[in-house]
Amino acid sequence: MRFNVGIDIGGTFTDLICVSSEGKTIVHKTLSTPQDSSIGFINGIREVAEMSGLSFEKFVSNIDTIVHGTTVSTNALLTLRGAKTALITTKGFRDALEMRRGIREEQFNNHYRNVTPLAPRYLRFTVDERMDSEGKVLKKFDEKELLPIIKKIKDENVESVAVCFMNSYKNANHEKKAIKFLRKNLKGIFVTASFEVLPSIRFYERVSTTVVSAFVGPIVAKYLDNLTQKLESINYKGTLLIMQSNGGVVVPDQVKKNPAVTVLSGPAAAPTAGAFYSQLLGYKNCITVDMGGTSFDAAIVIDNQCVTSTEGNINRYRIALPSLDIITIGAGGGSIGWLNSGGLLQMGPQSAGAMPGPVCYDRGGTIPACTDADLILGYLNPNFFAGGKLKLNKAKAEKSIKDELASKLGLSVLETAAGMYRIINSNMAQGVREISVERGYDPREFLFIVAGGAGSIHSSEICKELEIPMFLVPNVSSIFCAAGMLLGDLKHDYIRSYFTSFNNIDRKKFISLFNEMKDDGLNALVKEEGVAADRISFYPILDMRYLGQYHEVQMEANWDDVMKFNLENIFEAFHKEHNRQFGYSLKEEGTEMEIINVRLRVVGKTEKPKFLSGNSKNIPAEKAIKEHREIYIPELNKMKKVPIYDGDMPIFGSTIQGPCVIEKITTSILLTESYDCVVDDFGSFIVYEKEKFPKGYQLKNKKVTVNEH
Repeated sequence: MRFNVGIDIGGTFTDLICVSSEGKTIVHKTLSTPQDSSIGFINGIREVAEMSGLSFEKFVSNIDTIVHGTTVSTNALLTLRGAKTALITTKGFRDALEMRRGIREEQFNNHYRNVTPLAPRYLRFTVDERMDSEGKVLKKFDEKELLPIIKKIKDENVESVAVCFMNSYKNANHEKKAIKFLRKNLKGIFVTASFEVLPSIRFYERVSTTVVSAFVGPIVAKYLDNLTQKLESINYKGTLLIMQSNGGVVVPDQVKKNPAVTVLSGPAAAPTAGAFYSQLLGYKNCITVDMGGTSFDAAIVIDNQCVTSTEGNINRYRIALPSLDIITIGAGGGSIGWLNSGGLLQMGPQSAGAMPGPVCYDRGGTIPACTDADLILGYLNPNFFAGGKLKLNKAKAEKSIKDELASKLGLSVLETAAGMYRIINSNMAQGVREISVERGYDPREFLFIVAGGAGSIHSSEICKELEIPMFLVPNVSSIFCAAGMLLGDLKHDYIRSYFTSFNNIDRKKFISLFNEMKDDGLNALVKEEGVAADRISFYPILDMRYLGQYHEVQMEANWDDVMKFNLENIFEAFHKEHNRQFGYSLKEEGTEMEIINVRLRVVGKTEKPKFLSGNSKNIPAEKAIKEHREIYIPELNKMKKVPIYDGDMPIFGSTIQGPCVIEKITTSILLTESYDCVVDDFGSFIVYEKEKFPKGYQLKNKKVTVNEH
């Protein structure tokens, strides 16, 4: 029996999913080890091996692939604990990194402070070289200029160097000479250049992304080397793949070349899994939300494709690499409750994390968190959290809420816990609005997929606020990102800047740029990653705008239209996308269009695990009731005794009426007074408003069948 394993390391828990060649699935959560994430990684494998019934050595020898999502680079940016970084750029542009776009993010805030540059000014150096906008040499580069810079870098114990010259996206010869000389003379120091990271127009975006890659580079490389060594020490012979921010996977050596591709590594897997699950129910569009211990992530999928963006910001640092469009807010199970200066109750974004964690974890925490409120409201079983491995201390949670919040608010502990619950739900609903309504989409028209250990406790109230009639809790909801990692394909994104109007476009150059990127993709996938040529697909993307506009629209194009230079189809697709995003197009006016960048996503299809298999030995839902417990009913604003179901029992095809709680080892699903649910053949829960089972859905022979939506 062979295995594939997905591992997602979060702020509080490390999630694992193991799928055998026969379709047997093991889902597991273990506490993260922030001091060294690889410790939690190996601990998780040991625990899953024990659950599989095999010896650790036998289990490891039978693993074919491990797909891993890491938050190492994200955490380095959020905490500013990356490498000591220097920047070498063109003379006259030393401060471009700090000047940014020259626009105040908060125009009316007189106390606004600029973000601290990742490369401080005393470590920003210039050389007297220059390319013009067409890539012609205006000032030749002399390597001797780097000698005093190299001495300063060594004297200051710099750990990483970023090189970004003006207009190098047109001609990278000077950058190539510079990094060759630097790598020869700076042994043991990470060196990267913009032509390797982001060879595209717009200097600030390019220099910022390159510096981010340099800032996290040594940290990521050290982590991957450490992880690889630990895998070798346990005699692992399979393949290790790393999740990228664009939703694809890649081998570690590719990550080391451009570490910035992992800045959104963990959350990127959720939309990938969402696209898979939405297809099972006949949907092409979905919104995925993932509520973990520290954060709440929301993303969107259109036409079974995860929506990407090149305008990402992490901790206010611009990263212009293609990444999945994900909104992240500080709203998780560990989000703490506090009172602002006006005495109003707030939730997050501060988090209790894994250590000490919420008060009820009984690990020294003293500030009440979301999980403490959920426990008091009856949504969590203190003796069955994580399947009973972690006993929750309800008395300490009650005392903490009383001392820190309730006594100051003049409310009871129950009223305060209910307030904490409502506020964090409202915060998360706003996050969903940001990813949908503010992007021009109506969330009521999407399948709403809920993930994360805490997500399904809060999803009914989030949906109620957004007027969404139905949501799906997948059978692997609690480790959704880990599952998504096993569903990801190998992906590489390439970009070439080609700034021209379509009236003056050069057909030969246009096509040659795509063929050039295609060759790069084939080289990476076929030669370096061993993907068969017949499993590779190409997805062209154009950055276009109307003449005179400042911002462009990113639009997917058809490969045949690009290769055949069929501009009419490209123009029509652009008008349509512009109208969707902004409510108008200038097609009738015949306004001229121009192109800024051409992009190509090269995808190598991977074998998908068969972890979605039904169970023929079903039992009626009523036989899965294990107890009755009082829980807080939001519609009634009071506690009520309701049935508690064992969600890990084979109740496929059953209908369950709310209010109730469905408890699984790794998560709990709350059905309030307004909701019922159906368990599909894969063990997923389709939760819907009473009397509003979605149009197009039928129940036949206790199975859910879905028409194309």
